[in-house]
Amino acid sequence: MGYDVYSADCPARAVLDHVSDKWALLVLHRLGDGPVRFNALRREIHGLSQKVLSQVLKRLERDGLVSRQVFPTVPVTVEYALTGLGECLTANVGPLLRWAESNMGEIRAAQAAQAAYDARSAEAA
Repeated sequence: MGYDVYSADCPARAVLDHVSDKWALLVLHRLGDGPVRFNALRREIHGLSQKVLSQVLKRLERDGLVSRQVFPTVPVTVEYALTGLGECLTANVGPLLRWAESNMGEIRAAQAAQAAYDARSAEAA
């Protein structure tokens, strides 16, 4: 069966929604360096709450992009790693993140120009 992401009922849309989330992109990219413990992910990705990290990891695991391994320690240690499918996807995440970082000057300038335009339009109205 073929899938068409432009079709309203295509299940690939849900996967795109999961992986296009900023937190998911950052988690996937971080896991590209190898397995990482839950708390290390939380510490390394600033602004990501424990609850949201847990939700993101569950979605990525459900989609087959991330694997979860539990170690019988006290307290329990949980480590996450990319699956083969996750590695394939993550090869494309790094360039996107680098693009965002390297183009922020232009993006911020465009946003500032738009904000100034919006302010002038509001004053005129």
